[in-house]
Amino acid sequence: MSEEFDAKAHVAHMENLMGLKIEEEWRPVVEAHISAIEKAAALVRSFPLDEEVEAAPVFEA
Repeated sequence: MSEEFDAKAHVAHMENLMGLKIEEEWRPVVEAHISAIEKAAALVRSFPLDEEVEAAPVFEA
């Protein structure tokens, strides 16, 4: 993914798509959380896996 993630645009898009109303005083907090989640997801996506590794359908410890 070469383009940078835009948390503000994503929150605005999802707000419209899901029919939500985010109060303006909460918007910066929601955007900060979405940005943090995207950064965590990027770490997971960047973890190298061998070609023969398959995702487990259910996590079992």
